[in-house]
Amino acid sequence: MDKFSDMAMFVSIVKHQGLAAAGRDLGLSPATMTARLQALEERYGVKLLNRSTRHVSLTDSGELYHKACIEILDNVSEAENLIQNGVKEVKGSLKIVAPKDIGKQYILPILSEFCKQYPDVVPYLYLDDHISNIAESGMDIVIRYGELADSSLISRRLSPSRRVLCASPEYLAKHGTPLKPQDLVNHDCLAMLRSNEELKTWHFQEQDKKNAITVVPKRFSDDGEVIRYWALEGVGIALKSVLDVQADINSLRLVTVLNGYMKNFNTSTSISSTDLNVVYISKKYQPKRIRLFLDFLFDRFNSMTQI
Repeated sequence: MDKFSDMAMFVSIVKHQGLAAAGRDLGLSPATMTARLQALEERYGVKLLNRSTRHVSLTDSGELYHKACIEILDNVSEAENLIQNGVKEVKGSLKIVAPKDIGKQYILPILSEFCKQYPDVVPYLYLDDHISNIAESGMDIVIRYGELADSSLISRRLSPSRRVLCASPEYLAKHGTPLKPQDLVNHDCLAMLRSNEELKTWHFQEQDKKNAITVVPKRFSDDGEVIRYWALEGVGIALKSVLDVQADINSLRLVTVLNGYMKNFNTSTSISSTDLNVVYISKKYQPKRIRLFLDFLFDRFNSMTQI
């Protein structure tokens, strides 16, 4: 078998988390899959996968090989597309993931406008706040808040942002307005869940003074859009990105409180830790549809009023 076929097979094994499932996808028997994987490992003299009866996991060498395989296969696919359709052709899938609030309020209308200009592009818009492994997610573009630790990915700031505490005028009229962070312990708060972790310790900074307050949440959700909905209902005080609630603030449906403090879910005091970023995998041959959409996306955000 040629090296390209072996790469495709290896990527399929990792994707399906097993030789048997990958074999069914490729139309190969389990015995053939096992023999080819063993031959691949013997060729390079390293173990690529840790295998058990129910699970496979990448070794360090396997992880390096897997990343290289994905990039090479993507480059080949793009080269084939250029040959078959011409350099000027803009077509194919465009997979984007974004937080629900941002996705619905900003990305959806921008993506719809883009697809009117390029009708042969097929968009996939995933609304998800919890993409943990961007390199293996299969996404072309990930839109997310906060700084990025993985230096192998490209991260570009799409828009500055900050955290705000907000509540409905009705809630504040009934329960009063907190004047200092410590007052929050006597208020109904709305807390996010992240990987089953309750984000109920909120961090504040006023000049050089830092403070952490553990609130007693009235409700929890792993969906930022739900937190915003509850705040609008008057259920409690929410810690949100200002981009998510800017329209509500402008229309006075929500009011911000404790405005003299920098706020966050963690101890980071970096302003950029709350910015909205676009993340994507560095590729030598970035498909034209992705390059065009990135330019389109940044142009639309740049034309918005800066917060």
